Parts: sequence; C-alpha cells; structure tokens
Amino acid sequence: MTLKSPELLLPAGSLDKMRAAYDFGADAVYAGQPRYSLRARNNEFRLEQIAQGIEEAHARGKKFFVTSNLIAHNDKVRTYLRDIEPVIACKPDAFIMADPGLIMMVKEKWPETEVHLSVQANTTNWATVKFWQKMGVSRIILSRELSLDEIEKIRQECPDMELEVFVHGALCIAYSGRCLLSGYFNRRDPNQGTCTNACRWEYKTHDAQVDPNTGEALASGMDKGFDFAQAREEADSQFTSTVPGTCGSGQRHPKADQVYLLEEMGRPGEHMPIMEDEHGTYIMNSKDLRAVEHVERLVKIGVDSLKIEGRTKSLYYVARTAQVYRRAIDDAVAGRPFNPHLITDLEGLANRGYTGGLLERRPANDYQNYETGNSVLQRAHFVGEVRGFADGMAEVETKNRFSVGDTLEIIHPSGNRQIELKEMFNLDGAPVQVAQGSPIRVRIPLDGPAEGALIARLL
Repeated sequence: MTLKSPELLLPAGSLDKMRAAYDFGADAVYAGQPRYSLRARNNEFRLEQIAQGIEEAHARGKKFFVTSNLIAHNDKVRTYLRDIEPVIACKPDAFIMADPGLIMMVKEKWPETEVHLSVQANTTNWATVKFWQKMGVSRIILSRELSLDEIEKIRQECPDMELEVFVHGALCIAYSGRCLLSGYFNRRDPNQGTCTNACRWEYKTHDAQVDPNTGEALASGMDKGFDFAQAREEADSQFTSTVPGTCGSGQRHPKADQVYLLEEMGRPGEHMPIMEDEHGTYIMNSKDLRAVEHVERLVKIGVDSLKIEGRTKSLYYVARTAQVYRRAIDDAVAGRPFNPHLITDLEGLANRGYTGGLLERRPANDYQNYETGNSVLQRAHFVGEVRGFADGMAEVETKNRFSVGDTLEIIHPSGNRQIELKEMFNLDGAPVQVAQGSPIRVRIPLDGPAEGALIARLL
C-alpha cells in the first residue's frame, strides 16, 4: 500500500521563523492576523509581512495560511470584512477560521476563498465535519480532545474531507483557547489573542476552612513543613484499588474532601478555592503535547496535515520541530520503523514535560505537570545562530552561554553534526574561553555547511 505523505504545518511568528520552517522541512506555515487571531502578542506579521511571506512561500512552492480564528465580539464583526479584504488580495492559500458568522460573511463575499476550520471550533465528531463541509469549509482542524481511534472513525466517515491534527506544542487546561484564567486575572481574553498564560504561573497552596454561614472558603496558612513529594506519595497510596467505585482500600483520606486555596506569586493575599476528588486536582500547567511516536499511525489513518503549535516560540523551536517531524513523516511513508532518537532530539527543546495528550489512554498524572511550572531542558540548550561563514570560521550571534570545551550540535537543513569546541575568538581575533550569551558575537571554526545553522550545547 502506498501511503500519502501528509503536509507538515509549522507556526510562523515572524518572517525569519517562516524561512526556518521551510528550510528544515515544513510544507506550509500559518501566521496570525493580529487583531483577529489568538496571537495578538509577540506577532510580527502585519499586512506588509503577510504579503511578503505569501510571496516568498509561493516562490518556494510552499503554502501560507493566515490564522483569523477568534470568536468575534460585535465590534470586531463590524470591522472584519474591511480588515480582511487586503489580506485576501495577497492570495494566501487558506484562512484558518472558527467563528460561524465570520465564515459566513467571508464565503458570501469571496466564495472561492479557502477556509480551514480552526481547532477553536472544537470539532469532535464526524457529523460536525459533514456539517462544515456543507458550509463550504475545505479542511477541519480536529479538536485536541480526540483519540487516535476517534480520528480514524472520522476519516472513515468523511473520506473526501481534509483533516488536520495537532502533533506538538502547548496544551490548554480547558478546551483549546477557551480558558478563563487570563481574562479573570488581567481582563485579557485568551480567545481574543491576549492570553497571559496564567496556567503557567507559580502558585502556592493554602489550607482553608469553610464559613458555616456563607459556604465561602476562608484562608489559613499551610504548615511550613509541608513536603509535596511525601504528601503525593501518601495520596497515591489511597487510590490504588482496581475495584470500581472504591478508593484504594476503600478508606478515603479525610483531607481529600477539604477545600484548599491557591495563591499566585504575583498576587499575595488573593486566594482562589480549589477542590480535589479521587482522580486528583486538574487545574493548571499541562504538560506539552508530543505525538512524534504517533506519526506513523496518523499517516496510515490518512490525516492530511500534521500541525505544530507555537507562534510565540523561538526560531530554534521552529527549526528543531520541523526537522524532527519531517524525518518522522518521511520514515512513516517509506515504511521505516520509528526512530526513538527523534524523541531524544525533542528533549533538546525547553518543555514542561511531554504527554501524548488524549491521543491514547494514559494514567491521569501523565496529563498534568505537578512538579514544575517552568520549562525544563533535558538534553541540549540553544546557544546561538550562525550569521556569517567564511574561510572555515562561523560568526555566531550568541543566545546563551557556552565555552571552549563544550560539545556543540550544529543544526542545519542538510543534516546535524556534533563538534567539540576547541577554540573561539571575538570579532577582533582575540581568543576567548567563554561566550557569555546574548547579545555578543564570536567566531568559531566549523567544517561543512554552516550558513544559517543553529547551535545547541549538549548537556
């Protein structure tokens, strides 16, 4: 059986990231229309950059999608057609949209415009796919809440509809992009493009009591000697039973029914009540999605596009994920077995721990990161970009600290290689032992392709 190679779709928060995505294997990118996408912040694309990006993409035989996927309030409905008209004139390959009213307006005025239904529309079944197909949508970006088996069922029921699936990136703690935390804290609505990632902030936990008159939680200080690891071990021991409807030995820990309070580090004195059941406390700080090990199954299912999240992520993130998922797709189509080194390569990216999300059933604690809210580097640290190359010497713009004696990985579209850094010079030619980090430039000796390479320090 000949397998079809799915499109590899990468995020582009800037023109440089778009170029890196294409260089390292992407077939298409998506970039946000700032006022109407979920990435109003950290988005370098305005009309001029969108036009340039589309022109460059088409010159390379690649695709460029414009994300316009917020759920609009009345004020944005009023201005939408006016603002999208010059973008349509740039001839992107498709618009990624979620709002039914905006989709209707676009299809009425520009019926030939390709529309891909955003994950924000939360498509979770084949009947919904057929509905949107009748509305003139050409591709459905399926909800992240689907399993591989559910995706396969949708493919079987809708054989003539393009399907897109997220395979890597951050996960929301609610249905994608519809979390209320950011709006609650800062009046910055995640679905209007201004999410502050409140789920990733640092929080403290406080014991609480319940006011017998009002039912509200009352704060009280938590014991200073509280040991999280010990408490979790004790809690886990209470929920080990395989008998349905029971908790461990049947004896539920009395503290499991108490009310607790969260306090965010930047808002001392503001306490938010939380509660826990026998399944745990599912609140914040989801692990990051990683489905590279499921690419083969998705290819065999016949998914048309594999999508990576991260328009606000670094150029290094774009290049590394493009390269890894390109290899996974090519291996799957060629019938080669999955290469576990691809998982190792992704550990070189800052991440909050990885999960397969809801693609397959896993233990409940696989979804949440209970131990740290910050990104963790497991294998490598991004340290620089090659900005020039001549006579065997690469000029490197540093991003993080590295030193003579370090083992460096040279990440290049033609292939990666490792070197031991034996010498380094400043731009005046004087030897240096340590590159302290951004924003300085140094020169290092390199053999082989180097122009446009990224450099990581192996840990």
